[in-house]
Amino acid sequence: MGVFNCTLIASIIFNVTPSDTFFDLAHDRRSVRAYLPTPVSDALLHEVLTHARLAPSGANLQPGSLVQVRGEAREGLCVDLALAWRDGKQELEDYSYFPHPMPHTLRRRQVAAAQALYGALGVAREDRAGRDAQFERNFRFFDAPVALVVTMPHDMGSGCYMDLGMTLYGLMLAAQAKGLSTCAIGAMASYPNLIRQHLALDATSHIVCGMAVGYADPNAPVNQTQTTRCGLDEYFKVVG
Repeated sequence: MGVFNCTLIASIIFNVTPSDTFFDLAHDRRSVRAYLPTPVSDALLHEVLTHARLAPSGANLQPGSLVQVRGEAREGLCVDLALAWRDGKQELEDYSYFPHPMPHTLRRRQVAAAQALYGALGVAREDRAGRDAQFERNFRFFDAPVALVVTMPHDMGSGCYMDLGMTLYGLMLAAQAKGLSTCAIGAMASYPNLIRQHLALDATSHIVCGMAVGYADPNAPVNQTQTTRCGLDEYFKVVG
């Protein structure tokens, strides 16, 4: 049976349109850093989160939780996060995200991603004020209508971060399928104690990251950021 016929049959059985296929969703997904003020309904958000939880999970532990922050609670958190960052305050993070030291091969990828982001914004490398202003938007969840904080119990094994990562990617793709956009916000992990205090979480809750969810602003230059992925030969090999 031809590929076209298989796709057609799958579309009929599963009610899947071409734009809903995994390859299209994965290709179209971007880290969106500018959003329209259009609200996201609770029903739609809950649907996305429910589908995200279908991700694989070792022993079906389903580790990690998501906390939506709204209203005055969100505003207070965002203000204090921005102030802490401006004042250069530092906290001990709950987990190590980047390798220390950073290998040159990975550093080149990091620099290229930064160049793509600030290049889309027209912010020059020497424009420290412009770069700082953009980075500070992390702590406002990029003004997305939905602000999520991702947590993990402190006593979970390292493999549970892998499971949680699959859930977050599932969230991103589920959101994409519903016309929403997302951006994971690693900068949130820099202030775990401050976040725990605002969200009334105990010390056993590790702060993993933030997540912005909403409808992308199609006219925002920052959303034109395009990063690249390394070639297959850089991460795949055949033995035997």
